[in-house]
Parts: sequence; C-alpha cells; structure tokens
Amino acid sequence: MTESFPRQEARTRRFTLGAPRAFRVSPDGNRVAYLRTQGGSDPVTCLWVLDVTDGTERLVADPRTLGGPGLGTDAEADLPPEERARRERVRESAGGVVAYATDADLTLAVFSWSGRVWAADLSQPGAVPYQVAVTGTALDPRPDPAGNRLAYVSAGALRVTSLSRPAGEGGGPAGEGSDRVLADPRGAAGVTFGLAEFIAAEEMGRTRGYWWAPDGSALLAARVDETPVRRWHIADPANPERPPAVVAYPAAGTPNATVSLVLARLDGTTAEVDTGGEAFPYLVTATWADGHDPLVVMQSRDQRTVRLLSVDPGTGRSTVVREDTDPVWLEIVPGVPAWTADGALVWTADREDTRRLLIGPSEPVTPPGLQVRGVLGVAGDTVLFQASDEPTEIGLWAWGPGGLSRISDAAGIEGGTIETGAHGGGTTVVVSRGPDDDRATVRVHRDGHAVAEIASLAETPALPAPRPVIFGAGSREIRTAVLFPSWHQPGRKLPVLVDPYGGPHAQRVLKSRASYLTAQWFAEHGFAVVIADGRGTPARGPRWERAVAGDLAGPVLEDQVDALRAAAARHPDLDTGRVAIRGWSFGGFLAALAVLRRPDVFGAAIAGAPVTDWRLYDTHYTERYLGNPGHDPGPYERSSLKFDNERMGDPRPLMLIHGLADDNVVVAHTLRLSSALLAAGYPHTVLPLTGITHMASQEEVAENLLLLQLDFLRRSLGLVRGT
Repeated sequence: MTESFPRQEARTRRFTLGAPRAFRVSPDGNRVAYLRTQGGSDPVTCLWVLDVTDGTERLVADPRTLGGPGLGTDAEADLPPEERARRERVRESAGGVVAYATDADLTLAVFSWSGRVWAADLSQPGAVPYQVAVTGTALDPRPDPAGNRLAYVSAGALRVTSLSRPAGEGGGPAGEGSDRVLADPRGAAGVTFGLAEFIAAEEMGRTRGYWWAPDGSALLAARVDETPVRRWHIADPANPERPPAVVAYPAAGTPNATVSLVLARLDGTTAEVDTGGEAFPYLVTATWADGHDPLVVMQSRDQRTVRLLSVDPGTGRSTVVREDTDPVWLEIVPGVPAWTADGALVWTADREDTRRLLIGPSEPVTPPGLQVRGVLGVAGDTVLFQASDEPTEIGLWAWGPGGLSRISDAAGIEGGTIETGAHGGGTTVVVSRGPDDDRATVRVHRDGHAVAEIASLAETPALPAPRPVIFGAGSREIRTAVLFPSWHQPGRKLPVLVDPYGGPHAQRVLKSRASYLTAQWFAEHGFAVVIADGRGTPARGPRWERAVAGDLAGPVLEDQVDALRAAAARHPDLDTGRVAIRGWSFGGFLAALAVLRRPDVFGAAIAGAPVTDWRLYDTHYTERYLGNPGHDPGPYERSSLKFDNERMGDPRPLMLIHGLADDNVVVAHTLRLSSALLAAGYPHTVLPLTGITHMASQEEVAENLLLLQLDFLRRSLGLVRGT
C-alpha cells in the first residue's frame, strides 16, 4: 500500500527533516557548519561541517552516540521545561542538536543535549565531542569569542566555566572545578538572568538573553522579572491527576515582564545599564562587536518609538545613537544593528513606502520599491540581506564597495549567510527554493562562483507537483494563487477551498513549490484552492502593512472576498456557490470570521487554534495593531469574533480545532467562542487535541487532522453522497 501524503508530511515534519539549516561560515571561508538530520524521516538533528576547499562534509556530532547515564534516543523526553518552551517559540519540531553556538573562528561549537553541554572541535577531522561540566541543568550554552570559556544559564543564574579539553581519556568533563556565577537572582521568584522572556521569543524574534564581550572579559545580560505578569493555568483535562502548568502570559493591556540589562564582568563586578526605564520596556536585541561598544535596541510599549543605544562597557551609561518614530508603529527588522569593517552602522528605515537599507549616514543605499526583509550578515564592508521587489519572491542581495547587487536572478525564495571577519566576503552560502524545486538547493559560493553543494536529504513529496497560477487580484493587486487538481479538465466546475493565513508577518503566496504541498493535496481531492495575501502581510511596503491598524478583521476579510471573486472571474471553473475556508492561528481566526460575517460567500469553515478575542492574545503583537484595550476598547470590539443573531440567517458548518496544551493561543479562545455559539443556537463542531501545543506536529495528530478536515469539508459542501 502506498503511503498517503498526510502520513508522509507528518512523518517528515512537513518535509523539513533531512534539509540542511543553521549555516555558519568561518572567517577564512574554509569551513561551513550546519545542522541536518541523517534522513528525510530521521528526527534527530546532527552537527556537520563542510570543508569548502575540497567539498567534503563530515559528521561532527550525533546525539545518539553521546555517552553518559540516562542519555540516548529517549533523552528528548527529559528536556528542561525552559528548552521545551524555547523550541515551541521557534516552532522547532525536530530533536537532537537543534541549536549550537561557536567561537569567533568557527573552530569550536557547543550545544546542549538533555540539559547537558558538549563541545566539539570543528577544525580537526575525527575529533570526538566532549562533555563540559556544568552546574545543574544548562540552558543556552555559548562559548566566548576565543573559545576559552563557556557561559550558560542554570536555575535562573548566568554562569561561566572553563572550556579546556579533558587532560586524557580517563579525565572528567571539561571545566570541572572552574564553574562560577556571574549574575544570580538569589532565590527571587520569577527572576532570571540571561534568558529571553515570552514576548521576546514569541514576537520579537529574540531567543537569547546574553552577549559576550569581544575579548571575553564580560557579558551583557538581560534581567527578566516576571513577577508583574499575570499567571494563567493550562490544564490537561485528559489527566486530571496532573497539576495545571502555570504560565506567565502578558495578555493585551496587562503588565509585561520587567526587562533590564546588566554588565556582568568576569572579575565579579557588575553595572546596571541605562535602557530608558519604563518608557522603553521592550529589549529588542543587542550586539557587541569587536572594536565597538555594545549596541542595544529598545522599543516603547506603543511601538511608535525605537531607540538605538550605545553602552559604555565601563560604566553602563548609554548614549542615544538614533531614535526612530512612526505615528502608527515601527517594525522590527532582523539582523540590525551591525557594523561594517570601516565602522559604518548598518540599519534600516522606512522611506517612500519602502523599507530601505542604511549604511552609515541616513541616506539609503537601496532604491524605492526594494523592500528589505532582513540583514543576514556582514563580512568586511559587504552586507548580505534579503529583499523583495516583487512580494512573491525573496531575493538575496549584497551591498559593498562595488555598490548594490543581487546574488542570483532566479525566481523564488533565497536565503543564506556570509563569512564573518573584517576582511571577509569571499564565501557565501546560498539557499534557494523555486517553483520547480521539491527541495532547497544549498550551494557554497567563493568569489562569485559555486564551489560546493550541501545535499538535502529531505524526502520528495508523494504528490503531483503543485502548479499554482499566481496573479494580482483586483485594484489592490492582492497576490493570489490558484491551484487545480492535476487531473482537472477545463469546463468541469470545482468547489473552492480558500486557504489563507492572511495576517501580519507571514506570506502564503510565494514562488516556491514547497509552499503549496498541503494545498495541492486538497486540490487532488476535488477542490480549486485559492490562497491570497491581503493587507497586513509583508513585502508590500509599510503602508500595506499598516492598513490593518485599528482593525484586524475588516480589511483582511475584504481582501479574501475580493481575491476569491477575482480568481473566479479569471477561472470560470471555480464554483462560487460552494466555497469553504480553512486556516490555522491567524488563518483560523480569519476562517471563523468569514463564516460568521460573510455567510453569503463562505459555506463552511475550519478554524484551527483561532484567536477569537484579541484581549486574550499577547501584548506586543496585539497592541501593535489594536492599541491598549484599557485606553480604547473599540479596535478590540471591531476585530474580535462576534455575530449578529438577528442577521445570522442559516448557520454555516464550522469546525473549531484547538490543542489543549497551547500556550500561545490558549484554548480559552475556542471555548469562549463555542459557548457564545451554543448560547445563540449556532451548531458547530469542536475538536480538542489532548496534549497538543500550537504546532500540532505529533505524527499521528498531524496526519489525522488533515484527513478529518477533508471529510468535514466534503460533507459540508455536499460532496459526499447522502449529505
């Protein structure tokens, strides 16, 4: 029996297993470190190194071969709760070595495995990883730039120990006897040093909480006090004997964690850093580059002001390098600030409805219309970054002494990294996905020429290749993709499945075959699938992103309706009398919104993990778009899921799906909506997922969720006999 696509997609973690990722290039350009599992269904991630000079790759660390009591393939079951939470924040579905840190020369890597720390030599073939002695359970281990010491967090304290290798075969773990505390909460409940708080990891893209000085003499560390944050309790109803998990969750309008910065020196002295106090509660990021004082980015709670600070490492006093403001909000751009070798500051600014790259002075070096998405690295005076001049493509660009250039002209999605170092820039890793590729292609370029390739071991989907028709819908040119069954013949009417995300910070309509695999599976079962990226989605400029300010419901739903109508006008085989919609997270909110507000258009909906009341979602995300509900509740009333009983008409079939262990969009969203629907006599289905988080990545769950959704859609649209 041939394996079904849902089973394969679940088993391969959506075809991410076996794909190389997390690349780092040595300053001399001769080595590339990366992570990859050993096959398309192998869930254990290993650490690898490519020798650029001869194109050979070698396995550096496989967690399954690491010795020690209690270790082995089942060690993932004993992950520290803080590490489990970090993986949830970054949507990590694999196991093993899922994160690593290196010294400045990329000769040494450290990583944690079940709360223990290992170090691995990246420069010597055949070197065996060795365990580093730490106190308690180690979180986020990072070597100093010289590779002599290791910093890590344990029991909320920031600690440092030696990274000296064991003296001999029978020697104990490295660092034994040298461990000491640099910053300690001293038993204060809810206080940690060196870790990222929920808001930073979930919404700001910051998963770390400390940064080494270039000379290894000190660390800049975040102090997080979660005492002010309200506690929520996430129970496991299937196991009533277990106590509920207590989560510090800052819902919109409620207190955030108090985040400050300290300089912790290896000589035992500390200094508090002036970050702006209560006016700037959000620590966005920090960087400490060789030859420069630390840079810190702080953001006001309303996100209309961002300050870039330079910190005196001797006193902790800060100086405002620049302050940016916007009357609506300012987006966080990954990879900035940074420095070029000649001392120019790398930053971005919104000019002429374009997010543009700044090098040094305030004059942009990128043109209007080229939307900068993020900076990937700086080598010497060369800046590598991602940008889009067409929203459905993500290009890899470089700016350097020779001006602005695109690394490749291929249509699709490109990413990568560049060698570090004051005189680097010759070696670049380029990752490409295109409309004709099942897997990502990873090539190493040196001086503009491809010299090596890192193989992807990801499986090939057992599915006809998606061939989306992509176009700009309506007067707003809403980027829209339409997919048909591979067997479809023109003239045969097809029911329609609208399959959006439709909200900020995510796109679905991209020129990459991998983006449409699940949509194509639904199409193969008899649907025309329509996907649209409406207002609020990235890569269309600040004005497009900010069109949802004060209303996360009206514009996004209007754009889905307009895109559907434009698709039907372009493709007469779309049967607009039989339209369903499905989505997850923001897409789940949008799906439920569609059948409740526009039952004249949408005949059925599947809402997975939907936000139903924006007062229940977190501060940083929600207040960016809707403001503080304590100051003005109007935007929350406009944007939350409500329905008019008198104008409800014939209720449309609605399935609500939610993981009971979800700590991002908590199950209260679905339960409260279900209660309101029941009170109104609105029939609906609720599918609770026991022990499942927001990712819903467990193999059996992920597979059967697709099958259950397909069955629901077919029955709801009358595609099954007897319905």
